[in-house]
Amino acid sequence: MKSSVIIFPGSNCDRDMDVALKKFGFQNKMVWHNDDKLPNSDLIVLPGGFSYGDYLRCGSIAGKSKIIKSVIEFAKSGGLVLGICNGFQILTETGLLPGVLQQNKNIDFICKNVFIKINNKDNKYFKNIEKDILELHIAHNEGNYFCSNDELKNLEDNNQIAASYCNEKGDCNEKINPNGAIKNIAGIFNKEKNILGMMPHPERMIDKYLSGEDGTIFFKNLISNLKS
Repeated sequence: MKSSVIIFPGSNCDRDMDVALKKFGFQNKMVWHNDDKLPNSDLIVLPGGFSYGDYLRCGSIAGKSKIIKSVIEFAKSGGLVLGICNGFQILTETGLLPGVLQQNKNIDFICKNVFIKINNKDNKYFKNIEKDILELHIAHNEGNYFCSNDELKNLEDNNQIAASYCNEKGDCNEKINPNGAIKNIAGIFNKEKNILGMMPHPERMIDKYLSGEDGTIFFKNLISNLKS
């Protein structure tokens, strides 16, 4: 399986993602934002970080980068596109995903482990995944997902809410919501389920001695689904 990670000025999780993808069997290439063509890929990843220093809205300048036209074409053709943290913000800025990522409710940068509940396994990302609740890491200042009532209804009606913040038992409530995201939303799909944006970082949880292994579960499951 072949993957490509897009690097923007200010990306800081691109190398982490490269390590994670290669560890679990992807042949990965790093692609500069100013390139105009994507390599042949089964998966495109927009990594976390602070693209263009997060000036203006987070991800807004990156959404105008030259490579984004090719990313949009790839996504609209059915290709898998994964956006993590700043990558999620970029996906909303390009219109590939609905809604926006606002400043956290407490106006603080959050850096900690969280639990998320997988809501939809009818897709390449989570089909056959062995756990319904994953412990992953978040590190963001603008992770508060918000959308209009109509957009929320569409997300719910089309089963596009990919993952929700929860406790270790899978309970979702306002007390365990780290950033104020509407409906505890941690990640969403597009309607076709080939585009996934999520705030938590699976690439930071791939070593039981350094962090944790629930990211390992995510990546092993993803590549298995792509091969099947």
